Amino acid sequence: MRNLILSMGSSGSLCMLLLCLSWNGAKSEMLPSKPSPNVTNKEPLQDHPEASPSEEKLNLPMFTMDYPRIQMPFELTLWVLLACFAKISLHVYPKITIWIPECCLLIVIGFIGGAVMHYVREEPLPILDSNVFFLYMLPPIVLGSGYFMPTRPFFENVGTVLWYAVVGSLWNSAAIGLSLYGICHIELFGVQDINLQENLLFGCIVSTLDPVAVLSVFEDIGVNEQLHIVVFGEGIFNDAIVVVLYNMLTFVAEMPAVHVTDLYLGVARFFLVGLGAVLLGFLFSIVAAFTTRFTANTRSIEPLFILLYSYLAYLVAELFAISSLLTIVTCGITMKYYVEQNISAQSCTTIRQVLTMLATISETLIFFSLGVAIITMDHEWNLAYILFTLLFALLWRVLGVLVLSQIAKPFRTFQFDFKEQLGLACSGLRGSLCFALAFTLPDSIQRRKLFITASICIIIISIFTQGLSMRPIVECMNFRRTNKELKTINVENHKRLMEHVVVGIEDLCGQWSHHYWKDKFKKFNNRVLGRILVPDSQPESSIVALYKKLQLEKAMELLETPVGDLSTVPPGVSLPLKLLCRGQCCASISTRQDTTEVVDSLSTVVDSLSGTVPVSGGPSSGGRKDWPDPPLTRHLSQVSPGEGHPVDLQGDGEKTEF
Repeated sequence: MRNLILSMGSSGSLCMLLLCLSWNGAKSEMLPSKPSPNVTNKEPLQDHPEASPSEEKLNLPMFTMDYPRIQMPFELTLWVLLACFAKISLHVYPKITIWIPECCLLIVIGFIGGAVMHYVREEPLPILDSNVFFLYMLPPIVLGSGYFMPTRPFFENVGTVLWYAVVGSLWNSAAIGLSLYGICHIELFGVQDINLQENLLFGCIVSTLDPVAVLSVFEDIGVNEQLHIVVFGEGIFNDAIVVVLYNMLTFVAEMPAVHVTDLYLGVARFFLVGLGAVLLGFLFSIVAAFTTRFTANTRSIEPLFILLYSYLAYLVAELFAISSLLTIVTCGITMKYYVEQNISAQSCTTIRQVLTMLATISETLIFFSLGVAIITMDHEWNLAYILFTLLFALLWRVLGVLVLSQIAKPFRTFQFDFKEQLGLACSGLRGSLCFALAFTLPDSIQRRKLFITASICIIIISIFTQGLSMRPIVECMNFRRTNKELKTINVENHKRLMEHVVVGIEDLCGQWSHHYWKDKFKKFNNRVLGRILVPDSQPESSIVALYKKLQLEKAMELLETPVGDLSTVPPGVSLPLKLLCRGQCCASISTRQDTTEVVDSLSTVVDSLSGTVPVSGGPSSGGRKDWPDPPLTRHLSQVSPGEGHPVDLQGDGEKTEF
């Protein structure tokens, strides 16, 4: 702990010092120069004529400084650098971030930075300006969430995800807003000037969800896949729905009177904005996939197409005032399936790293701004309004999850028990989007400062209470876990067999579920979309494709283990593959540019080590023959860990050393 504090101090103090110096330098240039008290102004003597301006001698300056010209990018760079130092400091001891969510630590660092800024009497950068937030900081966060979403579990639970996200968001916004409007009629609390529209707007703001801390706990513990994907998907689509409501209610709050026709128009606009966003995101994803079909000779610009098309879809959605978040989420989800078949492995890695970096920096700066705002802002306090907001947010969230779960129960095969429903309710943390929406409220809202103060209090309480207690709660309740060790060809084949059986049974019974639509989409994709968007889209044997995928995943896991340390290899991995990844073959395979060559080379060597070899060509040829005496069996007893030993892989007398 002492080393962590020292590392955080050493990394953060440098940026804080530079920020203070930059602010002081800016102030010094803005101050007018004062005459010295010892110098008196005297009239020039008439005997000596004044020199003309043209006769003044100009010398070449040795040192100049123009800080106002670079003030904004300079200070922004220092903030980003401080964010990077904070991330490094927080991960010096990984056990700390296991029990304390990262967002809590970032808020504490921002709180310290805000105290320093308050001491030097400086204003923070306008990071959370409305245009800056919605046009630059929010898109990478949402795009990363949509692009990294597990596709198969999501579409298997898409109905449940949308049920909790859409209906749950409307439920929480309306219930919190109406409840607070009832509190405003009590004269004792002194909030009679807050009307119904403003209460609904504030209820919409505090209905946002930020389950990042909860998802990290779920991933570490290994909670079942159904609960994980519902929490993940609800958090993404909840943000999109809430932003749509926020834009509508912001306009309504400025209206002098609301009529019945306005309500009908609002409902129609809500569905129009949602459907239009989905269609627009799907259109841009198709265009992006079709473009990457022709980038085989220009691999270096492939990641740029993905980022530009996604951001262009977001901007077009903002242009037509439809849900830009839902547009970029849809674009990221649908784009990934086709794009990753066209681009190289290096481009896939670049896209993932860039999206993760941009999303991390944006979220870090938002949490920094939250910590700074606690100190530097002028708050308006109303304890009763803040406490009732916290109570209603928790109460209606729990009741909403329980009621919606009971309604969805007859339509789900995998049922959530009472403990998992409570875990789903407790995952409703408020985070960066809640603070950003409150901070970007228009100045026409009379109680804007009260709304910002209440939002900050709810975020701090939910993050520091629910975030810190989520891991002990999950471990004590003993949620159903996911067995990650069953990822074998046998298990996957049985899953696919059961899916085909279920489709046949549903077809005979006349019922259409997600299995039926998944089978229809596969056929449509193989016949139409795949041939248009993917070059040479001739589907190979599903068994061979699954074999390649599993072998590549195992090899990637082994490449991350220490060289020669077989005890750290995950269970279920064959010894030939362990010996392969200990050798020099992995160094050459990992530098290939074509994913197909990587998989073929890896599969060929694994087949050689395991005693089978393809009849012709690579592993996609299908037919195989067995060796009477596999060379690995002959030499396995002579191989000792940490020592190289020659093995005759081909049986022709030429030995390869491992």
